[in-house]
Amino acid sequence: MKKLVLIGNGMAGIRTIEEILKLLPDYFDITVFGKEPYPNYNRIQLSKVLQGDTELKDITLNEWQWYEDHNILLYPGETVVKIDKKRQLVYTDKGKEAPFDHLIIATGSTPFILPIPGADKEGVTGFRDISDCERMIKVSDKYRHATVIGGGLLGLEAARGLLNLGMDVDVVELSDYLMEAQLDRTAGELLQEELERQGMQFHLNTQTVEVLGNGRVTDVKFKNGNTIATDLVVMAVGIRPNVTLAQEAGLVVNRGIVVNDYMETSSANIYAVGECVEHNERTYGLVAPLYEQGQILAKQICGMNHQGYKGSIVSTQLKVSGVDVFSAGVIKETPETKVMKVFDEWQKTYKKIVIHNGRLIGAVLYGDTKEGTKLFSYIKKQASVEDYLASWQNTDEEESIVATMSDDEIICGCNGVSKGAIVKAIKEDGLTSLEEVKNSTNAARSCGQCKGMVTDLLELTLGDDYSDNSKETICGCTDLSHEEVVAEIRQKGLTLTKEVMNVLDWKTEEGCSKCRPALNYYLGMIHPVDYKDERESRFVNERLHANIQKDGTYSVVPRMYGGVTNAKDLRKIADVAEKYNVGMIKMTGGQRIDLLGIKKEDLPNVWKELGMPSGYAYGKSVRTVKTCVGAQFCRFGTQDSVGMGIQLEKKFEGLNTPHKVKMGVSACPRNCSEGSVKDVGVVGLDGVWEIYVGGNGGTDLRQADLLVRVKTEEEVLSYTAAFLQYYRENANYLERTSKFVERVGIEQVQKVVMNEALRHELNQRMDQALSVYKEPWNEAIENQKTLKDLYQNITMK
Repeated sequence: MKKLVLIGNGMAGIRTIEEILKLLPDYFDITVFGKEPYPNYNRIQLSKVLQGDTELKDITLNEWQWYEDHNILLYPGETVVKIDKKRQLVYTDKGKEAPFDHLIIATGSTPFILPIPGADKEGVTGFRDISDCERMIKVSDKYRHATVIGGGLLGLEAARGLLNLGMDVDVVELSDYLMEAQLDRTAGELLQEELERQGMQFHLNTQTVEVLGNGRVTDVKFKNGNTIATDLVVMAVGIRPNVTLAQEAGLVVNRGIVVNDYMETSSANIYAVGECVEHNERTYGLVAPLYEQGQILAKQICGMNHQGYKGSIVSTQLKVSGVDVFSAGVIKETPETKVMKVFDEWQKTYKKIVIHNGRLIGAVLYGDTKEGTKLFSYIKKQASVEDYLASWQNTDEEESIVATMSDDEIICGCNGVSKGAIVKAIKEDGLTSLEEVKNSTNAARSCGQCKGMVTDLLELTLGDDYSDNSKETICGCTDLSHEEVVAEIRQKGLTLTKEVMNVLDWKTEEGCSKCRPALNYYLGMIHPVDYKDERESRFVNERLHANIQKDGTYSVVPRMYGGVTNAKDLRKIADVAEKYNVGMIKMTGGQRIDLLGIKKEDLPNVWKELGMPSGYAYGKSVRTVKTCVGAQFCRFGTQDSVGMGIQLEKKFEGLNTPHKVKMGVSACPRNCSEGSVKDVGVVGLDGVWEIYVGGNGGTDLRQADLLVRVKTEEEVLSYTAAFLQYYRENANYLERTSKFVERVGIEQVQKVVMNEALRHELNQRMDQALSVYKEPWNEAIENQKTLKDLYQNITMK
């Protein structure tokens, strides 16, 4: 196989790989080096992470599993520091070298930090990646005042995020109105008025000349002599193509890495794509042009005919701090241009269309951007004013805008997906939901602004067959819901994932990273004794019996029943931690010791030398049981919480569940083990045990519901087993108990579990499921094939 190396794990580079996999899925041996310790994520959504309503997992475009599914060797947190063109090798900062037949450079860009005194002080940052967000969030916990230098899109997004974090925000802009590159003065002033209402303060026509402070920033100074006090300075004044690596390799570099129409650099078999690229003396910072480049490059590397990249006309359709804005083409008026303007001062909407020689060459929209896609299409074609006006005269006000669009008009600007491409996919692939369209075409996959139009297209194309409330399918590979798949497996006696896919008419032969783990779970739950677990269908953490960390290492949590340990086990843990240079030893929330920073190839030896069972801290399974000290030592304790916790943990050890299950046992109403926010919480009172279910202490906080009060420890085990088995059999895969109990209702759960006959049957099926348990660490150590396949042949760091 040809060796393809990608330097850069960002949006442009990975999109190129996605396109290559569509064209020649098994032709290349692909290696990816990413400077950041994460899988590929959507940089467009960084502002949402900063604002606090979104996590990294929510903006991840390609999960760890995606790399494994496509046999891509990913090195996260590892930077290529040298390219040897003659020997066709790349070298990393961790001492690795990788050969290539084809090399793609996608190093992106770096934030421009103003070259002013004090710019290197603590408290000064750019706004470019997850680490910048983390840095700002950390500062906001301790300090109050922030200054954002730059009144462009990035600066305003940073300012909005900092406001959400509770900081007072000043925005400093060199120009005399906001977003000068994307808006005209009228739209910029309207935007400023709205943002001031939200709490931002602006300093326009202002040049920053110095950052003041003794080690840490305290003030910023302006050219006019004024200063403002601040605790944080965010530089958002632009980006620069990251060309250092290419320059040192001897490639032709100007402002960016110079490429031709085929994305080829000055050296054979070395290509470049994305923000680091300069094509026809132009660089691009928006996603849509970079994705266009990626599509062209994929065809070039795959040896397919194409016309090459001819540059891009860019458009910007954004939501800035809750305000919709759009611009495309030429937005500034000149003596040679004419304009059409519509300004509604009451509703705060504004439209300007720029015309040259009777043809549309640019537009600005503020407040109402529904017309943006249509205008962009007309501007790209340089359509006549008469054509544009005629299109509106023929439009029914009640009719969706997509109905009047031609097939070549772009619906998703971020990903360059046309109306025709979406309609074709809906018809030919039988798509019925927004999620299916996203998976099939990439439309609405990035900023999400076009979701409404994609939904309109679904309704327009499917007519009466479309339903807004279409059921939630397992994934885009099937039209069946979780419940329907489980019912079909039971009814038809299906026993293998491939069999399920074939019999139930899966749209993709191999399934995907969403449906394969789900089918593997459902089959194991329905046929606990006879089903042979398909390890290749599990998520990477479950397959390797360890949690992957952000730097590509793993964590190991040995089993300590009920949170109780002894000197012998502690001594073994200390010896192992020292021998394998463990990066961190930490107590988990479930009262266990976590060894973090272990290399993948060292995992089997760590397990062997520990000689302790797995704590299952990585699986969709019953985790550890948190306990308080209990009646033996605590003067408030009324029950043996430790003993009860140990019994629960030993009984349900290794039980596979739809999602992780956490438990806690407390010996008195003080509930020190936090059972009220556990999946199963047991509270010991004088002569009685209370069992609570469906709690969640995570981001979606939910207090557990009281299931039942019982008198004996045997009843605790019986009722808990019945609840867990009912959950196992009726929850959707990846549905937490909190969501499950909310969905079916605690009354329904009680109705089933309190019924003696049903409880007995559930307990019997639970015992059957538990009868096949094998300790995974020991099993892996004793299986030479497993050791070789999973831990010696490294497929992902």
